[in-house]
Amino acid sequence: MSDFVSEVTDQTFEQEVINSDMPVLVDFWAEWCQPCKMLAPTVESVAQKYSDKAKVVKLNVDDSAITAQRYGIKGIPTLILFKGGNEADRVVGTTSKENISRMIDRALAN
Repeated sequence: MSDFVSEVTDQTFEQEVINSDMPVLVDFWAEWCQPCKMLAPTVESVAQKYSDKAKVVKLNVDDSAITAQRYGIKGIPTLILFKGGNEADRVVGTTSKENISRMIDRALAN
């Protein structure tokens, strides 16, 4: 993916997200999803901004349908912020860098 955003799969999700000791923003996306592609630079920018405080990963819903189903992903893009292995926040659809930053800041403050 990039220096700041890595990819997770059904096989790596628990290790990379649930067991992480820092908050993890998961971008649920698919190759064919135009809004996902529009959101990608924003997610990349947030990942760079928080690289020392939070982890940012992407999960392709077509390749990792089990995890997408487990978290009730009905529309993409969906961003879910996990903290301590639990869902802390969620946004469906495209959103701003400021909104994503607020999600992460709230998780870091608690």
